[in-house]
Amino acid sequence: MPTQTTRGDAAVAKVFNQIVPPGTETGPNVITRILKTLPNGPGVYRMTGKDSEVLYVGKARSLKKRVQSYARLGGHTNRIARMISATAGLEIITTATETEALLLEANLIKRLKPRFNVILRDDKSFPYILIARDHDAPQIVKHRGARKREGDYFGPFASAGAVNRTINTLQRAFLLRSCSDSYYEARTRPCLLFQIKRCSAPCTSEISPREYEGLVDGAAQFLTGKSEKVKDHLHTLMETASENLEFERAASYRDRLAALAQIQAHQGINPHSFSEADVFAAHSQGGQTCIQVFFFRTAQNWGNRAYFPRADRSLSPEEVLDAFIAQFYDDKPVPKLVLLSHDVPSRRLLEEALTTKAGYKVTVTVPRRGEKREIMEQSLVNSREALERRLAESASQRKLLEGLATAFDLDDAPERIEVYDNSHIQGTSPVGAMIVSGPEGLEKNSYRKFNIKSKDLAPGDDYAMMREVLTRRFSRLLKESQDDNSSAVWPDLVLIDGGAGQLSSAHDVLDELGIDGLRVVGIAKGPDRDAGRERFFIRDRDAFMLPPRDPVLYFVQRLRDEAHRFAIGAHRAKRKKSFHASPLDEVPGVGPARKRALLKHFGSAKAVSRAGLTDLQTVEGVSAHTAQTIYDFFHEQNG
Repeated sequence: MPTQTTRGDAAVAKVFNQIVPPGTETGPNVITRILKTLPNGPGVYRMTGKDSEVLYVGKARSLKKRVQSYARLGGHTNRIARMISATAGLEIITTATETEALLLEANLIKRLKPRFNVILRDDKSFPYILIARDHDAPQIVKHRGARKREGDYFGPFASAGAVNRTINTLQRAFLLRSCSDSYYEARTRPCLLFQIKRCSAPCTSEISPREYEGLVDGAAQFLTGKSEKVKDHLHTLMETASENLEFERAASYRDRLAALAQIQAHQGINPHSFSEADVFAAHSQGGQTCIQVFFFRTAQNWGNRAYFPRADRSLSPEEVLDAFIAQFYDDKPVPKLVLLSHDVPSRRLLEEALTTKAGYKVTVTVPRRGEKREIMEQSLVNSREALERRLAESASQRKLLEGLATAFDLDDAPERIEVYDNSHIQGTSPVGAMIVSGPEGLEKNSYRKFNIKSKDLAPGDDYAMMREVLTRRFSRLLKESQDDNSSAVWPDLVLIDGGAGQLSSAHDVLDELGIDGLRVVGIAKGPDRDAGRERFFIRDRDAFMLPPRDPVLYFVQRLRDEAHRFAIGAHRAKRKKSFHASPLDEVPGVGPARKRALLKHFGSAKAVSRAGLTDLQTVEGVSAHTAQTIYDFFHEQNG
């Protein structure tokens, strides 16, 4: 049957065959039985387990020859042997070329996250600087996502912080506006940014459109690598102003030159032998691999980011890097030059695939000498240091988790801790929150917020709120587990912000759901809410305190404070949204345009609710039928 493909693999998937559906038998015999039916051409294969979980995704120039190597257990690494033993089914997708197979493999690995593949984990999009040209006075902003706005995009930058620093400095150097169009149109006098010399205030005509366009062009030239030309021009203007005794103007040019120098000082190494490249430096230690990626565009260093891909401990840096790069560029623009710290097995194939994807020649190489090699050595130092920091943090985290197991009578150090808290103001905008922590620290992708839905709660009933949150969370977890869903991850420890009452509420929920054996701990604030004097509550055990200055106590405090911070943030966002809510939002048939017309005509939502049927019909865009609907809505509501 045809497979469902995404944009990334639709162009390369030619044929899909489910060769062996997952059955009860696993191991080499399953693979041996289907070898005769496999084609010799290129493609991608997927090994699946008994529960249809995708175990491994691989590519091959010849599917038959590659899969044949798995028809025996001997001669493989422990990782591959475990994978073969667990294999209960096999699926293939044939492609026209091995290059297409490589691109499809990367797409499927990112989408399916198989257990035995190297997985790129931190997959956040990269920020760009956008000079938006969809307005008479172009705006400079940070941008993520699809490039839908008209303008010039510069990037990628390694982090939002790098973009923010660059934009702030560019504002000092080129005085470009960063405000929204609506804010710009509403100005009648210059804002604070003009006063502190961060904007030239085109909104109130403090600068002519022609002069402002010159500033925009200067910023664009600087970001495209023509920094020396821009600096020479500013230097000439400064000297001219000084010769004409216009010292204030000369000082403004001097300050702009200093701002540009500050950007380049933050950038560190700026290459001379190439203008555009991504640098990948891999370092392995302690069973983990760090891949440090540096971004160079327009001969400028636009930052770096460290990645720690999920990979088997037995894999070499070359193997991890080989699998990492194709996934990295699955949804990112490719530069013309890619520099690697190790010569990966698929380098030529990767070069061909990236060239196909980008539409222009891409070179993938390992620098051996000169400036490129110096940059690579510096990148390797960064990679090693980042991995050493991570290993040190992991060791400290593991020690804290072991201390937590001792304090709370757990059999082993917890792999997943869930912390729950509520937030509201006298019962309004109630929100529940869950944060997650584990061996690698806080897992922010797993955070969840719960909008309290029950209408029967007494305002401010924290116990009922906690019961609702835990009921929804663990009911869903039970359902996922019964459906054999691999995403159903149970916590080893649950922390509740509250004392004996909250603990009792939590256990009532778990008892009703038939869940036992889960350690739940209530954390009650000490007298006068003093940090360090918290009391801990566990079922069938007297309340107790941890010793002052105990690292485990500090760790629990940090977890509780993080849950509190997340809950308050969710509550504030909900409350802010409610401030802007209007009764008109709930009226059937009244969209934004009619809502604006009604408010313009009557002045407020309350006035609309009191209006008569005849008055409603006089509003532009409101038909007799809509007027009747609005009238009935408010009179039914008030009746």
